[in-house]
Amino acid sequence: RETMDSKQNSSGPDQDKSLVKRSDPEPFQDVAGKLKSKGSVAKTSIEDVIDAVLPPRVFLDAKGRKMMMRASPLKASREDVIKLQIKLDTLLQERQARESGICPVREELYAQCFDELIRQVTVECPERGLLLVRIKDEIAMTLAAYQTLYEGSINFGMRKALKVEQGKSELEEKLGALEERRKKLLTRLDQERTRTDLLEKRIAEKKVAEEKKMQSEKEFLSFQAKHLENFLKTLK
Repeated sequence: RETMDSKQNSSGPDQDKSLVKRSDPEPFQDVAGKLKSKGSVAKTSIEDVIDAVLPPRVFLDAKGRKMMMRASPLKASREDVIKLQIKLDTLLQERQARESGICPVREELYAQCFDELIRQVTVECPERGLLLVRIKDEIAMTLAAYQTLYEGSINFGMRKALKVEQGKSELEEKLGALEERRKKLLTRLDQERTRTDLLEKRIAEKKVAEEKKMQSEKEFLSFQAKHLENFLKTLK
């Protein structure tokens, strides 16, 4: 809801860009004087109810004077409602509001449209208008609660994502260390295999050499035995 202290600028609010129908600007002092002269015991008028529902907009005009624009207390006709719908569609298109998803522009324009509808209802029936304001405030609080919950879930998700990312980094470091250890072990395994192959080759060569030596000795002994046997035969 707009407040009296908001929307202040040097040229005044642009009524063509607002969906809420307002009266012509009045000097702030004049309006304040009227309200003060009425006193607190005066009967509440429709203008007072509308001011409570849609607070006046205060701004500075081109001459620097403090001005006030109050929501219009005039009743709305069927033609006014049709114009409101056309103006809403036009502003949505001009300000390039998105048709779906979260869009602050669309949210703002529909809120203004709802305020104008509340103004029209309040003029006809103040009690109904005040009830609509109560419903609007309740919806706003509910949406704010959902937004807080959404932002909390986003923050929770971000914390979880950062934690996962941090854990991922630690795992990657651990994986790198294990990979380095694996490479060293593979290098050591290759070295041991090479050493084993050399030892097996040496053992095989030594075995072959010993077998050849034994075969030579066997043949020599066989030759000596045969030669000795022939020698003994000659002695007989």
